[in-house]
Amino acid sequence: VKKGLRVKCIWMFALALAVGGSVSFAANAGDVALGKQVFEQCKVCHATTTPNKKVGPSLMHLFKRAKLKNGKPMTEKNVRIMINDGGNGMPGYVQVLSPQQRDQVIAYLKTL
Repeated sequence: VKKGLRVKCIWMFALALAVGGSVSFAANAGDVALGKQVFEQCKVCHATTTPNKKVGPSLMHLFKRAKLKNGKPMTEKNVRIMINDGGNGMPGYVQVLSPQQRDQVIAYLKTL
């Protein structure tokens, strides 16, 4: 994935939060509804209702898979590392999402 596209995804996420008004996130880690709200920005690159790839892989049935696309075992820890650090063209979000938001996104991903 080209560097410009990664930067665009990050800027689109930041812009959506800024333009969309204040989005409040409860301190309740793992809140699926809030995770779905946060994940709306990720839909620019990831599908959730079809197996079709967008910019990044579909995340439909993510936690039901044996492995991630990078070949690592499907574990919450490995998904968290991918969200935090990025990889394979995906930027890291450790500086973009709070720890609570990352917990919420993972809770939402587990429902797909």
